[in-house]
Amino acid sequence: MAGTFASSAALRGVAWGIDGVALVMAATLLAALFFRRGQDVVAAGFLVFAVGEGVILSGAAMDLPASVPSFGAGSSLWAMALALISSQRVFPIFVRLLGFVAATLFAVTAGQIFAGTQITPISRPLPFFAYPVFVATFVGWILTLLKSDAPQNPERSGTE
Repeated sequence: MAGTFASSAALRGVAWGIDGVALVMAATLLAALFFRRGQDVVAAGFLVFAVGEGVILSGAAMDLPASVPSFGAGSSLWAMALALISSQRVFPIFVRLLGFVAATLFAVTAGQIFAGTQITPISRPLPFFAYPVFVATFVGWILTLLKSDAPQNPERSGTE
């Protein structure tokens, strides 16, 4: 998201490149985690997210107008991924609602791009105002996963 606020195209490209690679890696690891837990729809959602992020990553170093087709395709995949992940009762309801809102905002963005509206990855109101909802969804995922994977208190479990 930092690239959205970058003052230069070079800085924006570097920021989007770094966060894009990190998001592909994180989404792939989360897909493996949820697949192992038997949550196939959530795992598929994270795989779709990784693919969408990879498509968006292909335009990170392009000037904004040139990156629009890959951003539109990636946004549609982000929307589908968020809807898949949020459709399952894995995350708290508030996090799932954030995911559905972000999915809707990115679906509208992708629809506008596919219909020929001249918007870029930093256009306002969309997709610019979709990013904070997107990041809030990430924070919800992270906090939920940290909480669920925290070591158990040995005094409660009877082990030492």
